[in-house]
Amino acid sequence: MVTILPDAVCGHKYRNAVVSTVIVVVVMVVLRLCAQMVGVGLASGGSDARVSLEAASHWEELVVGGGGQQQPTPSRHNCHYYNCFNVYRCGRNGNQRLSVYVYPLARYVDEEHVAIKPMSREFFEVLDTVLNSEYHTANPEEACVLVPPIDTLNENSLRRDKIGQALSMLPYWAEGENHLLFNMLPGTPPQFDTSLGVGRGKAMVAGGVLVPHNEPLGRKPGSERKWLVVSSQVNIHRDYREDLEAQVTQVMAEGSHSDLLVLEKCGPDVNLTQRCRGDQMYPYPGILREAKFCLVVRGGRLGQSVLYDAMRAGCVPVIVADGYQMPFSEVIDWREASVQVYEEDLPEVMNILRRDVSVERQGEMQRQVLWLYEQYFATMKDITLTTLKILNDRVFPAHAQPLSLWNTRPRPSAVANPLFLPLTAPASEGFTAVILTYDRLDSLFQVIQMMAQVPSLSKVLVVWNNQRKPPPQASLWPKINVPLKVVQTRENKLSNRFYPYEEIETECILAIDDDINMMTADELEFGYQVWREFSDRIVGFRLYDSEWTNEVSMVLTGLAFYHKYWSYVYTTQLPGDIKSWVDTNMNCEDIAMNFLVSNLTGKAPIKVTPRKKFKCGECTSGDLSANEAHMVERSQCVRHFTRVFGTMPLKTVEFRADPVLFMDNFPKKLKLYDDMGSL
Repeated sequence: MVTILPDAVCGHKYRNAVVSTVIVVVVMVVLRLCAQMVGVGLASGGSDARVSLEAASHWEELVVGGGGQQQPTPSRHNCHYYNCFNVYRCGRNGNQRLSVYVYPLARYVDEEHVAIKPMSREFFEVLDTVLNSEYHTANPEEACVLVPPIDTLNENSLRRDKIGQALSMLPYWAEGENHLLFNMLPGTPPQFDTSLGVGRGKAMVAGGVLVPHNEPLGRKPGSERKWLVVSSQVNIHRDYREDLEAQVTQVMAEGSHSDLLVLEKCGPDVNLTQRCRGDQMYPYPGILREAKFCLVVRGGRLGQSVLYDAMRAGCVPVIVADGYQMPFSEVIDWREASVQVYEEDLPEVMNILRRDVSVERQGEMQRQVLWLYEQYFATMKDITLTTLKILNDRVFPAHAQPLSLWNTRPRPSAVANPLFLPLTAPASEGFTAVILTYDRLDSLFQVIQMMAQVPSLSKVLVVWNNQRKPPPQASLWPKINVPLKVVQTRENKLSNRFYPYEEIETECILAIDDDINMMTADELEFGYQVWREFSDRIVGFRLYDSEWTNEVSMVLTGLAFYHKYWSYVYTTQLPGDIKSWVDTNMNCEDIAMNFLVSNLTGKAPIKVTPRKKFKCGECTSGDLSANEAHMVERSQCVRHFTRVFGTMPLKTVEFRADPVLFMDNFPKKLKLYDDMGSL
């Protein structure tokens, strides 16, 4: 469960500044540990009895270190999920859900009857969350994960030898297999090794964040924040600080007095509630609520309290720590909520932020970082439940929550599924192919004949967009085994592609241009089956920006499946003047549809199959899509639509749907879709 990475390598200038070992755990964020001994209620074993910290003197006392006791289990530093975690312990209760057992509370003491580690309030909150969660089990025999009642949150105050012995005394220890330890403040000087330096065998280590402040959240928008960038850390290396001070000098010379504020501790005494710049004193962390970006630079500890403080303040973190494992990075897309800069580029951090992060992007990131904080970091309960959820998704991947849901915050106008349909659409209905055409008859007929070979095709609807020339008479159209209807439009508009024609009786529509005649029946059939599983999204074959990548935020609707619901919304509810813009400029109807769907669902489209090229019989070197002016106009569309929507609704995902056995070397007769991906 734990993977140890090589020593982090700093930039050339800082290579010897700090030597650190990064450990990838369920989550690793390190913050100040406030270990007050205060009373707190805790459910005990699912019963109605309550225990509290004041009742610790009444717990069973277990002496650690007596003669003949088992010695600590040496830590296995080569452990990861596949060689130290016994997945066969999971699912014994018949449920496809993690089962977590918490050992009975006890008072572990040394030979002098002195507690080897008093239990902190924060650790009580961890145990309380587990005991009252859906994952808890009172039966250790059916437990997938076991949590010792030994507080290892703050490594600075651990008696390592005694803690290791106490762990080895646990009745189900088994060299730490499937045991979960929590460590919020890892490492001790000078190395600050984050591997929790106690003998723990195969046990997993999970870190988290604690709540050190009671100040309100940083709701102030970026436009009202005084400082562009604030550096508030007091423990960064002198070389890093010199680089920052050089940039302060530069921005002052440029007259940008509010661009960069570099703070340090106030005098020789450590006061965690203040930061200073010369004689000027600033409240901490309140000053972070006045900053748009907050620097998180490598310091003595890789995990910095400033990261948590910045998130709470709604300040976008700028991470300058090569190799640093961000918290919950297994499920959180930190690209949406932070800026990551290489350590060697720290002298250019101001130029990077000015150049690469627009005002709109900064506002979006600020909203995302506040949402992530409230969702996963606000309380010890949130942190603990998120940790268990990630473990649950690892152990039962078939029931895992999609990564998009981990990172998609609710939008005021968004609904989870605006179609109110089952997750999977019925297979019997099929789809309607809607072909927008003007007068390219040869290519149009080829497309119709190609479509007729697709098993799930229910109907072909040709939208004749030429008012100067009538469509051919019925006898000239291809003879196919499904109904073929032709509708004549009153005006030549691109939006006619998305009109909710009454002839469309299926839930699914395939919008296809009259020159896309290179597709195979297998490709289109597979695309329809993929749409059935993602019926609220656009499922397409062609990307907007590049067909040689699978990172997608839009797909071209000249070849795409979508629910007919979106035709009604596009025709009747498209905001502002977007529909008239499309019809006037004869461009960007596909961009408008992608904006619309992503805005209402908060989801990205789906790309199908690895096809890279699309050759059309009627295309020439003067193809409209290759025209530079055409692409400039499409860029203008994106900017205009973003202003109308009031946000950039597109969601980016790196995903591609391929058939089972697609790339495997199996005989074609064993594959359901054997004619796929040809160039």
